[in-house]
Amino acid sequence: MGHNSTSAEESLASQSDYGYVPTEWICIMFLGLFGVSTALHLAQAIYFKIWWLIPSAVVCGILELTGWAARTWSSIQPLILSPYIMQMTTTIIAPTPLIATNFLILEELILQLGPQYSRLSPRIYKWAFLSCDLVSLTVQAVGGAEASIAADGPEIQMTSGGHIMLIGIVFQMFTIAVYTVLAIEFFLRVSSDKPARDIAVDARQSRKTAEAKRNPCLRLMVMCLGIMGVFIIIRSIYRTVELVDGFQGKIITTEIWFNIFDGAVIVLAMVTLNVLHPGFLLRHSPYTLANDTSSVEIQSLKDGQSKLISDSTPSFPCAV
Repeated sequence: MGHNSTSAEESLASQSDYGYVPTEWICIMFLGLFGVSTALHLAQAIYFKIWWLIPSAVVCGILELTGWAARTWSSIQPLILSPYIMQMTTTIIAPTPLIATNFLILEELILQLGPQYSRLSPRIYKWAFLSCDLVSLTVQAVGGAEASIAADGPEIQMTSGGHIMLIGIVFQMFTIAVYTVLAIEFFLRVSSDKPARDIAVDARQSRKTAEAKRNPCLRLMVMCLGIMGVFIIIRSIYRTVELVDGFQGKIITTEIWFNIFDGAVIVLAMVTLNVLHPGFLLRHSPYTLANDTSSVEIQSLKDGQSKLISDSTPSFPCAV
C-alpha cells in the first residue's frame, strides 16, 4: 500500500510543471506569514500616513499572497496549469516593489544626516533608482507573460520568456549593487565627517545633522536597510541562477530551495520592515511621511525664531 502511494506521488511529481508537488502545509504557512505581514504594513501605512508603503510593501505582500495561494492550489491539484502560471509570474515580480522602500528610506536618511555627504542629491537618488526599479519590474513582467503564454507550448518559447525575466533580474541586481555601493559610501562619509560635495550648510542643517548622528533610531533604520538589502540580494542571486539553469533544471525543480531562497528571505525582509518601521524610527521626519503636514515649521518675520506646530499624533522616544 505504501509502495503504491509513493509511486503515485512520484508519478504526479513527474507530470507536474513544477517537477514536484508543492507541500500543502508549507504553502499554508507562507500564506499566513505573508498575510500577517501585509496586513500590518497596510495598518502601519494608514496609521503613520506613509502612503508610499501601500504601492511598495503592501503590493509586494499582495503579489506574494497571490503566488502562494496558487502554490496551495497546486498542492491539491498539481496537474492544473493555471496555478503554476499564476505563481510563476507573481512570485518573480513581487519583491520589486519592496525594493523601492529602500530607495525612499535612503533619501530621507540623506536629508537628515546631511546631503553634503551624498555623492548625488537625494532627489536624484530617488528618481534614478525608482526608474530602474520600474524598468526591472516591466521587463520581468513581460518575460513572465511570455513564459506563461508558452507554458503549454514549445519549450523554446517558454525558455525565451525565461531569458527576458533573467534580463530583468540581472538588471535589478545591478541596480541594487550600485545603490548598495553609494549607500555604504554615504554612511562611511557621515561617520568620518568627510563631505562628498562642496555645498553650503547653514547652522540649522549642521545642528540637525549633529542631532541625527546621535539618534539611535536612525542607526536602527540603517540596520533595517542593511538587513533587507542582504535578503533581497540573496533572493536575486537565487533567481538568477535558477533562470540560468532553465525551467527543467535542478534548481527550479527543487522545492526546498524555492521555499528558503525566495519565500523565506522575502517574508523575513517584510517582517524586518514591520519591526524596524520608518513610522517608529523616523516619526517626525519632514519627508518620510510622504509629505505629511502634521509638522510645519513657520519662520517668524518679527523675531527670526522658529516655531514648530505639531498635531496630536503620538511621538516616540527615538523621534528626531
